[in-house]
Amino acid sequence: MKKIVTITWMLAAMIVHAQSTLPVIKITANKRFFQTADGKPFFWLGDTGWLLFSKCNRQEVLQYLDTRRQQGFNVVQVMVLHSLGATNVYGDTALLNKNIAAPDTTNNSEHNYWNNIDFVIQEGAKRGIYIGLVPLWGGNIKDGKVTAGQAAVYAKFLAQRYGKYSNIIWINGGDIKGGDAPDVWNAIGNTIKKYDTRHLVTFHPRGRNSSSEWFHKASWLDFNMFQSGHKDYAQDTSSSEQNHFGEDNWKFVQADYKLLPPKPTMDGEPSYENIPHGLHDSMQARWTAADVRRYAYWDIFAGGAGFTYGENAVMQFHTMGAKGGSFGVNANWKETIHAPGAEQMIFLKQLLLSLPYFERIPAQQIIADNTKDRYDYILATSGKQYAMAYTYTGRNFSIDISKLHFKIAKASWFNPRNGSITVIDGFKKTGIAVFDPPGEPANGNDWVLLLQ
Repeated sequence: MKKIVTITWMLAAMIVHAQSTLPVIKITANKRFFQTADGKPFFWLGDTGWLLFSKCNRQEVLQYLDTRRQQGFNVVQVMVLHSLGATNVYGDTALLNKNIAAPDTTNNSEHNYWNNIDFVIQEGAKRGIYIGLVPLWGGNIKDGKVTAGQAAVYAKFLAQRYGKYSNIIWINGGDIKGGDAPDVWNAIGNTIKKYDTRHLVTFHPRGRNSSSEWFHKASWLDFNMFQSGHKDYAQDTSSSEQNHFGEDNWKFVQADYKLLPPKPTMDGEPSYENIPHGLHDSMQARWTAADVRRYAYWDIFAGGAGFTYGENAVMQFHTMGAKGGSFGVNANWKETIHAPGAEQMIFLKQLLLSLPYFERIPAQQIIADNTKDRYDYILATSGKQYAMAYTYTGRNFSIDISKLHFKIAKASWFNPRNGSITVIDGFKKTGIAVFDPPGEPANGNDWVLLLQ
């Protein structure tokens, strides 16, 4: 018999109180997690707000930040420049003559391009949100529009201007392979580290790649980021991909986890909610809330230090009828900002922070006979007195009790869709125990088994 218990999560307790200065984010001593400078756990729950600086006026910036704060997000990844001709919504240009070594600061009005970025960073801090700054989207550099020397001048400008804020994280690259113009990427990374020693730096790669392939041992790279990408299993056919992991983003975590020196790793861009499979064919099926939950729990249970969510209309701040929409976008961002997946990400954050955080490790050994693959694969993680296992399909699976480091006093089902808890009665506490999640097996009937 199973007893149902609904847990009312206290949202206010999980969100940083509004303040003008946030503690700087650091790497933990074991090099696996993030923490605040005052030693508290920091679970990176990010959102891709790529075009926030260029597409939104100040009222819309506040609407976006307020909503994401309420949903539990604490990082927003943003392009400083999408192109060398970038302007903001007020018509102010970022660069003089499209020269990245010449930021246009001649106009010091309130809506100057760079002043507007200051505004977003400051307002993010008030809401407990860190801004992940991508200096320049990768395609510009791949096209040969920027030299290493120009990039270094620009990176120095950014580090000196924005390094004063505590709530920033540097994200080098931008949907690009590190092997495309590595001299430029190293120039940006090394220059930022030279002039801003207190903030973390990573690299956002092209889909189906990790920063570790090119920069794992680079002194400027503090943690790895991979982009598991937007293709489904059937679309993953390119011979140029670093790893043929398909949708199995947990395999990137496992690969990075083995590298030395150890560094945190995380999925910085999985499939976005409401975007077509493979991006470019609007007639393809679209990724759903269930899909983004799967990517999130797979990433974290495999050992990831954080997770970044994305939604098609929000990431490009699209309004229906406006020009320039990409990837088959068919909705208004002010509506899809409340997409189901966005509202559900907070339950993962709350679950993780309700348990001893820094002791969490991958624990695949506790899953008995974990021979099924793809959507039927089970991911497990554990601490000293707890263990969790995630099933995307809600199929039966077995736990080898002898592999746990504690005696089970309580077993529960955690629902990733609403954060509720179902207490399990009468379960086996020795040998191989079979657990049967609620409901019938189906994609998206996902559950977390919580043993304590």
